Amino acid sequence: MQVIKGILFEPVGCLAEFPSEPFLEIAAQLSGKKKQLSKSASRAYWHLLNLMETMPGQMEALEMEAVDYATLYEDVIPALTELKAMDIQLIIASSLSDAALTRFVQKNGLHGYFSSIWSRGHAKGIKAAPLQIALKQAGLQSGHTIFLTDTAEGLKAAESVGVNAVLMMNDPDESRRLAAHNPAGGVVSLHELPDFIRIVRAQSERDVS
Repeated sequence: MQVIKGILFEPVGCLAEFPSEPFLEIAAQLSGKKKQLSKSASRAYWHLLNLMETMPGQMEALEMEAVDYATLYEDVIPALTELKAMDIQLIIASSLSDAALTRFVQKNGLHGYFSSIWSRGHAKGIKAAPLQIALKQAGLQSGHTIFLTDTAEGLKAAESVGVNAVLMMNDPDESRRLAAHNPAGGVVSLHELPDFIRIVRAQSERDVS
């Protein structure tokens, strides 16, 4: 892996614990089918994004509800502070609506940590689209960039734009299954990200020498 200069974050499942219920409700409204059950907000969210690719409709009120009930992980602020001090570009690249993403950032006091924030509205698309525009506007090369994700769909989105997918291992059983997708690495806590980047940097320097 090349030296990491930027990290792209999807808030759902990687910066905060979101409730699954609002995403499941939106999916049920879009598909017209009975609401399915899922304990994982991340899986419910990416399932919703799959539906949004083929069906029109934006359910911002329910997204805002999900944001209001989301709980920021306790390691987010310390990790972001350390990463920013390392001159790593920190960017939110999300398929959430602009209104939901704005509320999430404001609610958790995160504006000072991110150099840019991209929603599906700004990116004019979902899944890979926010990643693509984030890379382009930041002037980042995909090989020098990480996308943190905790789902198979997130890993696919990262692969489609050529960035290094790092698995956020929120669930041990799910993480073992997702390891088969060959992510570039994995972290149990955001506290591990700065050390992960230092290890990659040291390895790169050894390779050069």
